[in-house]
Amino acid sequence: MADVQTIAMRVSLGIAVLMLVGKLTAFFITGSTAILSDAAESVVHIVATSYAAFSLWYARRPANERHPYGHGKIAFFSAGFEGALILSAAIFIVYEGALALIRGPQLKELGMGILITGGLGLINLALGMSLVYLGKKRNELILVANGKHTLTDMWTSAAVVGGVTIVWVTIQAHRPMLWLDPAIAIAAGLNIMYTAGSLIYRSCRGLLDEADPANTKLILETLEAATREGRISGFHHLRHRHSNDTMFVEVHMLVPGELTTTDAHNRVTQIEETIRNLFSEYQMYVTTHVEPTLHDQGHPGGHPGLRDPYAEPHESAKGTG
Repeated sequence: MADVQTIAMRVSLGIAVLMLVGKLTAFFITGSTAILSDAAESVVHIVATSYAAFSLWYARRPANERHPYGHGKIAFFSAGFEGALILSAAIFIVYEGALALIRGPQLKELGMGILITGGLGLINLALGMSLVYLGKKRNELILVANGKHTLTDMWTSAAVVGGVTIVWVTIQAHRPMLWLDPAIAIAAGLNIMYTAGSLIYRSCRGLLDEADPANTKLILETLEAATREGRISGFHHLRHRHSNDTMFVEVHMLVPGELTTTDAHNRVTQIEETIRNLFSEYQMYVTTHVEPTLHDQGHPGGHPGLRDPYAEPHESAKGTG
């Protein structure tokens, strides 16, 4: 039986097809460039949603010999790919809007187009909010990205409905402002470009294993508390990253040299469990390396190849060797 996330992606794909059919119908009825821009964004949304559905399935495949850290990073590829597609749609929308401004729009039956586009926008509002909520609750970047794309589609529809309604009112008042239609399309395209850029930026951050400062703060507080309580003498080489719904934490912990292996293991294991409990929304993998308090004697040459902000023993461990 399919899980909630898979069902959500299937529903999203089905609604994306409905959006495209509805918006193209509204365009052919009205001839509105603004509505055409909305339809163009929906074409991209179908392709992006299809790829997102595949990515969600692939990200959940278990780790294997070729991918020992799992397949979760495809979530960042998915978000970046979706951002690139949104950007291409935005460029097309701005181009078509500029052409319509030069040539002059030919509009008709705007009332029907407004009703169709407005109704479709409300459907997208409900879907987008549901996807973002579910994605954040289950820590699924793919769902969040797709939900934000859906909400972008909704805001585009809202802007189009508002603008085309103004045009319709001016026509009814026999003072037509037809230029507003392509101008709205251009404004919508520029807004979509911003959304595309934010998705691509977030994708790059994830692919480069950028550490979340909030997560760093929580982990440091836990390790510093353990040091103050005397469970460990200090720590260094803290690293962490996340991949979709999985987080990896690595840290070296210093313990008194006279401890037995069993005692040292028990102390460190308790701290590992505390770190895991900090991030219940993630599937956690905490890897520790236990070292004696007289660290410099054990590693007189340091740790070759390890360079990060915690490459030297953390300040909590100063004076311990």
